[in-house]
Amino acid sequence: MPDLSFLITPAPYHVLAYGTLLGTEFFQSFIGGVVAFKTLPRPQFSSLQQRIFPIYFGIQTGVPVFLALTYPGAGSTPSGIFGALAEGNRWSVLAPLALMFATGFANLAFLRPATARIMKERKLQETKDGKRSYDPPPHSREMVKLNRAFGRVHGISSLVNLTSLIGTMWYGIALSERL
Repeated sequence: MPDLSFLITPAPYHVLAYGTLLGTEFFQSFIGGVVAFKTLPRPQFSSLQQRIFPIYFGIQTGVPVFLALTYPGAGSTPSGIFGALAEGNRWSVLAPLALMFATGFANLAFLRPATARIMKERKLQETKDGKRSYDPPPHSREMVKLNRAFGRVHGISSLVNLTSLIGTMWYGIALSERL
């Protein structure tokens, strides 16, 4: 019978959480979001993303904390948060985990609400103008301003999301060095 005592250590849960985060980020960024945008009418796509993003950004924020808490130490490096904070792990563990947390939190707490606010303002302006924000120009001055604001915040959010994915891969490389 195989020895299952490793299941009481944090290591398997750490690896599973890491894989879940990387898979979620990759799928949402390059597959799910793209397919949904190309397939769904704009209002349905927007509604879907408004429901997915709080969960997605919550995962991007919470999983790095879980990874720090379940960090599997080796040799003289302790497990858990103290191992993640160990001086020898500053750039290979702490920096990518902190980057992943910060970018997820920035999207969750600041950029997603800003995007939602602008989208609500655009919806009101669409009613005033009698024209959708994504219809061909010309647009009212107010709609042009809102579209630019949306593009800017959405672009920053996308860049922050990509930074999170890079941090996740950076951590994965560091984690793989231990295999």
